[in-house]
Amino acid sequence: MPVHVLHLVGSAVDDAFCDLSCLYARDALHAVTDPRRYRHSVAHVGPDGRWRFPSDLERTSIAAAVPMTPGGAVAYLAALDVDLVLPQMFCRPGMTSYRALFDVLRIPYLGNTAEVMALAAHKGRAKAVVAAAGVAVPTGELLRPGDRPTVAVPAVVKPVDADNSDGVALVTDVARFDDALAGAFAHSSEVLVESYVELGREVRCGIVVSDGELRCLPLEEYALDRVRTRADKLGRDADGDLYLVAKDPTRSWIVDPGDPVTSAVHDAARRCFAALGCRHYGLFDFRVDPDGRPWFLEAGPYCSYASTSVVTVMARAAGIALPELFAMGVAQALAGPR
Repeated sequence: MPVHVLHLVGSAVDDAFCDLSCLYARDALHAVTDPRRYRHSVAHVGPDGRWRFPSDLERTSIAAAVPMTPGGAVAYLAALDVDLVLPQMFCRPGMTSYRALFDVLRIPYLGNTAEVMALAAHKGRAKAVVAAAGVAVPTGELLRPGDRPTVAVPAVVKPVDADNSDGVALVTDVARFDDALAGAFAHSSEVLVESYVELGREVRCGIVVSDGELRCLPLEEYALDRVRTRADKLGRDADGDLYLVAKDPTRSWIVDPGDPVTSAVHDAARRCFAALGCRHYGLFDFRVDPDGRPWFLEAGPYCSYASTSVVTVMARAAGIALPELFAMGVAQALAGPR
């Protein structure tokens, strides 16, 4: 009997997050199609909070689907008889509250728990947790409106819980702190100010659980001469459709596993995975200084299982094809406690 997988898509926040979710989810829905092993359904949540259950992720199909209140959607889900949920929502409620809903419904889902996602989303708390596990983190402080920074320049100013590098700024002159703080507070009620780690390199490290063991994947590196901003990650074409700037091969690439930086980053990533309480997989960003020491920047323990997802790309470089990667995650999710 095929496993019935529900793809949870959309955003309870805005259209931008909806577009990003659908971009990845359409890819994933195609990439993991295997009628012998899986049966797929779609649940789409809109910024108005209403649910729809379209036949696919085409815009016309979503628009034609009957909108439901959350209460009606829960009743519909009970009748749908889903075996497993694949969360595909990128907004904060989608990463946390909507995952927790499936804990309440006792339906397993692939990926990290709502608690882990909430911890990782708060950069200050995640930083404190991994630092306690022995991972190097930049010196920093958490500010609220009215607080003044004491971190010396150059410093990085970032909203503590924003995504896609929104509101991030590099400050090299103390006279520019006010502008940087205003930009960051526009995205969050708390701001993290950190000492700037001089750029040697910036890399991401993915980890998957394989046969009960943590398997570190080849690193992905980014071409940078500063800090990453939204423009380095996402863009829109002439038709207004979202596309992934960071996937351009001139912007990012897989690091040779024999590169000396790999071992140190893998060790730090394993510590992060355990400290944050990850399961199934994890993804961690590091700044590598000119001496080769990795410094933890943030955790993004998320994978949509699209062909362009970072963890999927890294796994492919390690010889793990996407269908195998997905099957590993499905098996672990189904075997876990309900």
